[in-house]
Amino acid sequence: MKYFPKIILLMALIVIVFSVEGYAASATELNVKADASLKELFAKTEPARSLSKKSVGQLIFPAVYKAGFGIGGEYGEGVLRIKGKTVDYYSTAGASIGFQLGAQKKSIILLFMTQAALTDFRNSHGWEAGVDGSVALIEFGAGKDFDTRTVTNPIIGFVFSNKGLMYNLSLEGSKMTKIKK
Repeated sequence: MKYFPKIILLMALIVIVFSVEGYAASATELNVKADASLKELFAKTEPARSLSKKSVGQLIFPAVYKAGFGIGGEYGEGVLRIKGKTVDYYSTAGASIGFQLGAQKKSIILLFMTQAALTDFRNSHGWEAGVDGSVALIEFGAGKDFDTRTVTNPIIGFVFSNKGLMYNLSLEGSKMTKIKK
């Protein structure tokens, strides 16, 4: 019972955050937003374009909303592309407990660098980062740089917002599930 007020407050905060774009995007809208997210990432860091070209698949979540007040949650929808074509649609959702207050919007792009990693992802029924597959989050900017020749992880992730790249983030606990559009 002691968590009930926090849960009610969290639900109200989530309703407020999601009311900005308070509807599920259509397949067409989601693809347009995914294109814009890729362009934004490539503008922030040219090496990401090179990695994207080497990848066998890209999972693009243009807008993932996170809100929290002690207990937090996040949700977003995205597209899975193989050879530049959208083949499936996915949602990502996660929950967390700890010191947190407020709301944010971020974009997440995962690059599948091996066919095995992509196949494992596609064959799962609710893929969880850190459990079903390890994601190497690339940090750069503010004096950090990376070399595309030394990145050898099977799944590479980028997390960024309109304010720039986000640092010290984890995708662990984020569950990605196939959806219909």
